[in-house]
Amino acid sequence: MTAKLELRGVSKWFETRSGDVVEALRGVTFDVHAGEFVSVVGASGCGKTTLLRLVDGLLAPSRGEVLLDGRPIAGPSLDRALVFQLDALFPWRTVLDNVLFGLEVQGRLGEEARRAAGELLRFVGLGGFERAYPHELSGGMRQRTNLARALAVDPEVLLMDEPFASLDAQTREIMQAELLRIWNARRKTVLFITHQIDEAIYLSDRVVVLTRRPGQVGDVLAVDLPRPRRLDVKRTPAFGALVDRVWKRIETEVRESVGVPA
Repeated sequence: MTAKLELRGVSKWFETRSGDVVEALRGVTFDVHAGEFVSVVGASGCGKTTLLRLVDGLLAPSRGEVLLDGRPIAGPSLDRALVFQLDALFPWRTVLDNVLFGLEVQGRLGEEARRAAGELLRFVGLGGFERAYPHELSGGMRQRTNLARALAVDPEVLLMDEPFASLDAQTREIMQAELLRIWNARRKTVLFITHQIDEAIYLSDRVVVLTRRPGQVGDVLAVDLPRPRRLDVKRTPAFGALVDRVWKRIETEVRESVGVPA
């Protein structure tokens, strides 16, 4: 498979106001292939969100390089879209107008864009809610709107930073299945950040496990579960074995990160 996204020896450190240097990432190297779904997991504070911001171009590496199609990423661009944990919808805009926002900024707002956005809303299960406002939607519906807004600009790479973390457990399960349905249909290249090991296994082709800060690649797990996947795959022995492998890799670091003895 062709590498769409490449991280080559990426390190990132920050200087605090007191002059101390905090190293968030050290020597991170991995690829994401075109059309692949890759998740990143690790203990809190291991640099997962920092890594995603480097890929989006919001931050620059302190050392190493991030490449898209073999070219260094120099900043945010239309070829990438970032979906945050909080939906960040504009409360004064309707669902349709929120989805159209990125196209509006790009100067691509027209009848064809409106038609395509309406089709996209129907595709994510929000047909009939075009004129609703964010406060009238459930948490899951807001995140569907958020996802539709990212997809509307037709990015080559979709970057997702714990998009379902604020949802209740049942809604989160449904949204995972919905995301896979959408991904199966469009096959965007996805880099997905999550704290939930089972979520990473269920969604992904591969899972990158980061060590405790400074985050380094501790393991890369190939998820050989067949696609398409139903939610009940989570109750199979094969799925449980994959979750167990990742948990054993990070359990000690997770306990240390929250001050619980191993």
